[in-house]
Amino acid sequence: MRWAGPLESAALLTVLRVPARAASSTRGVLPWAPLVGLVLGGVAAGVGLAGARLVSPLTGAVLAVAVLAALTRGLHLDGLADTADGLGPLRGRERALQVMRQGDVGPFGVVTLLLTVLLQVAAAATLLGAGRGWTALVAAPLVARLAMARTGLPGVPMAAGSALGQSVAGTVSARWLAGWVFVAAALLTVADQALLVSAVAGLLAAELLLRRARARLGGVTGDVMGAMGETAATVTLLVAAAALD
Repeated sequence: MRWAGPLESAALLTVLRVPARAASSTRGVLPWAPLVGLVLGGVAAGVGLAGARLVSPLTGAVLAVAVLAALTRGLHLDGLADTADGLGPLRGRERALQVMRQGDVGPFGVVTLLLTVLLQVAAAATLLGAGRGWTALVAAPLVARLAMARTGLPGVPMAAGSALGQSVAGTVSARWLAGWVFVAAALLTVADQALLVSAVAGLLAAELLLRRARARLGGVTGDVMGAMGETAATVTLLVAAAALD
């Protein structure tokens, strides 16, 4: 199927219903994740702008964050909470991975999730109250999925027992990722050059989380990918909001 890759990515990373045979593989999930992020960002920005103009910037920010959570089934937020529970307390590798595989969310996960959503809403409200600040709402999901795609590069270790990690390991070539980085940089430059700094900050924050996960867990899991995405998006929004005149 010609569009198998994008459909595979959309099937796992969104609520979009796709043909069953398109969702039978995960090979295209990470390579096409940036495209999914760009589409999600456009939807979130549109909803946020509508809410800001009809009610208030804060309302628009809440709606933008909510629609992203709904369109992704809260998958990445769940990964963030599980990763926080695994990396937070001082525990061994096997125990940390076991905690992350459990269905419940512990105190570290709850606090991290709450603070992250609040920061996203606060930053988005500031951005929606400014002229072209809404462009950061498009950029944040794109940057988030660039960070996630990075975990698919050859040589990135996957944690023991991570079925998703093993299935997407090595599926992103350095040339392919470089192409997406170039496309993202071009789009951000056209929209607002200041967004480049925000995007770099978001990617660096996700990279720090990746290094922490590799040291504690021995590699990447699906939860870590989601946590990297939420971290990158949050930092991108915060830096963009801070950079407003």
